[in-house]
Formats: sequence, structure tokens, C-alpha cells
Amino acid sequence: MTDSLATYPVHVGAALEPSASRGLWLVKWLLLIPHIVVLFFLWVAFSIVSVIAFFAILITARYPRPLFEFNVGVLRWTWRVNYYGYATLGTDRYPPFTLAEVAGYPAHLDVPYPERLSRGLVLVKWWLLVLPHFVVLSILVGGGLWAGSRVTSDGWNAGAGGGGLLALLVLIAAIVLLFTGRYPKELYDFVLGINRWALRVAAYTGLMTDRYPPFRLDQGGADPDTADESIVD
Repeated sequence: MTDSLATYPVHVGAALEPSASRGLWLVKWLLLIPHIVVLFFLWVAFSIVSVIAFFAILITARYPRPLFEFNVGVLRWTWRVNYYGYATLGTDRYPPFTLAEVAGYPAHLDVPYPERLSRGLVLVKWWLLVLPHFVVLSILVGGGLWAGSRVTSDGWNAGAGGGGLLALLVLIAAIVLLFTGRYPKELYDFVLGINRWALRVAAYTGLMTDRYPPFRLDQGGADPDTADESIVD
């Protein structure tokens, strides 16, 4: 890719395992309770950190690096939980309890630290400029415009069960897994594209980048915006 959007600075990758448990997804809701509790508090902290970062960027044009790394960690944790859980059902490997990158886990997220950010954009990008994306996510993730905006407050677990396209696709994947123990590749690629779109928007509304998220459904586990070939479908 040669256009500027081909290097979008929110890298989301995953690896599809060749086989999966037929029935584990039936009890993942129970297994995920500890993560849901932790993520609730992490997203409260994410919101507070974003407010602090807002004023820091407005005054200094910089996102304090420790705060930036914390919020990236929250997104990373959320993505691992959503990949294991009902936003993807992409792995049977239980998500680790850490904000850090885990090399062996099949879901990865990285956002390069921006040296400078626009003081002007910080005033409007998180609520006004992102509105078109919220409209799209309300269809892809479900639950109307409200669910689209929830991507910045507690991930999109609520939306995944809110009747959107993502919920339908994951339900189909779950049924196929139940009978075959395999995740249809085309379905997986599409589900990954929706999750990648949501995470890009989450990072943008979290003030982590000034680069506007592309209106592009980049499907598959390998992120087209990174040269990391260790992440494969």
C-alpha cells in the first residue's frame, strides 16, 4: 500500500489457532468474570488518564509517556479479552492479567508513542470528528450510536451482545465451532476486521494519535499496517 493510511499507527494483530474446543465458548462468560471486573476499573482509570492527557496535550502538545503506555496497556488487555471472549472467540488460551505485551499470546496490539500531538485537534477529535465512525460502529458492533461511543469507556463487550453484525458473526462462528471444532477462515477474517476498526477508533478517541482512522475494513489476523510477520492468520 502506498497511501498514507497504509501506515496507520494502531497495530492490531492475531493468529488463528488451527483447532479449538467445541464447547469451551459455552462457559467463557463465567471464566471471564475476573477480567470483566478488572477491566471495569481499568476503563475508569483509562477515562481519568485521558482527561489528564487532554490538558497535557492542550498545554504542551505532548501525551505524558507513562500515561500513554498505561492506556495502550488497557487497550491491549481489552483486545486479548475480546479475542478470547465473545467479540471474537479466536482462542482457547486464557488471557494473561497484564498491561504488557505477551509475545506468546495470539492477540497483539501496539500504538507507537507520538512525540507531538495537535493542540487544536485534541479539542474536537474525541467527540466531533469521530462521529462518522460511531455511526459505522453502531452497525458493526451494535446497540445504536450509544454502543459505538462505548468503545472508549469499557471496550465493546456490551456492543458484542447488543444485536450488531459482530454479535451475529460470532454466534455463527460459535455454532460452527460446536459442530466442527474449526473457525471458518472467511468469517474469522471479517470478525477481525470489525475488531480492528473498533480498536483504531478507541485509540483515536483516547487521544493517542492525530491520524484519522481509515474507513477501511482490514480483514484477517495480520495487520496490514505493520511489518511484523510473526503475526499470521
